[in-house]
Amino acid sequence: MGRDPADGRGDRDGTRLRPEPPARLRRVPRNRLRRVPGTRLRPVLRRLGTGAVVLWAAATAAYLALLAAPGDTVDSIVGDGADSPQIRAQVVAEWGLDRPEVVQYLDYLWRLAHGDLGRSYLLQRPVAEVVGDQLLPTLKLALAAAVLGVALALLASAGTAGSRRPWLRRVTSTTELVLVSTPPFLIGIVLLSLLSFRFGLFPVAGDRGFAALVLPAVTLALPIAGLLGQVLRDGLDRALDEPFVVTARSRGLHERAVLVRHALRHALLPAVTLAGWLFGVLLGGSVIVEQVFGRPGLGQVTLTAVTGKDMPVVLAVVVLSAAGYVLVSTAADLAYLLIDPRLRRS
Repeated sequence: MGRDPADGRGDRDGTRLRPEPPARLRRVPRNRLRRVPGTRLRPVLRRLGTGAVVLWAAATAAYLALLAAPGDTVDSIVGDGADSPQIRAQVVAEWGLDRPEVVQYLDYLWRLAHGDLGRSYLLQRPVAEVVGDQLLPTLKLALAAAVLGVALALLASAGTAGSRRPWLRRVTSTTELVLVSTPPFLIGIVLLSLLSFRFGLFPVAGDRGFAALVLPAVTLALPIAGLLGQVLRDGLDRALDEPFVVTARSRGLHERAVLVRHALRHALLPAVTLAGWLFGVLLGGSVIVEQVFGRPGLGQVTLTAVTGKDMPVVLAVVVLSAAGYVLVSTAADLAYLLIDPRLRRS
């Protein structure tokens, strides 16, 4: 007699039957996972929530630094500006210094959330106007430097990846190491001496026209290109040794197509990880570069605020810097999902 099929050990033909796994151990088909509502939005929302937490922590740290400053809080806010009983009363009313500390802190966060950065008592202007007037020149400089630096890094790494032209690879690697090791202000001084003072090709200072943007952008872009080029080349070298590259070559694809369409995508992940570092270099370097080239921007505002003890402006620059870092880091995290589909499935 055959075995009873219900016992999961066999049937009348002697065939072994596989017992049905419990419901909690059954594998859900992939197409059903994709239909779960919110599956694709979940990593995006998680990264946006993390960015909001980082921004709140930066704003809180800046506020605590103001309270921890030596002396009276009113003196820290007034700084080297005009001082009078009326101004002190205005500071107390604006910052709520006559109310409990918890209320002061919540009021500070509420004003930040609504874009109210306070008032500069050194310049006698709202902080939003002081920062807003100088934000566009810095953004132009940072964007131009970032685009130029990434373009130079892509050209240098793609042209020297693999075993082609070893002499060019050695020259490029040495140049990148020199650029990364050189302070940006020194690069700017050299460019000014050669291209402005000696040959007169570019303006010495100011922010008039495209020509005045070239040398500051190159000054900031060269160290960025040096480091990104090294990271991209290392990623390309590893990707070119992967089996999928051998498969692509066996299909008759041109070497440039293999490099751009297949290897470069895998090499971009380590470079995208440096997005936060890239923003820090642009922000910190713009403060010095704007001084070297006599350009308006947040660098001049920050230097004036620090030397004049203008704490409302300093706090605003700190919060804006944190917001920019959160924006860039969140964009980099979301770029991971576009570059590597495996992260979307996980």
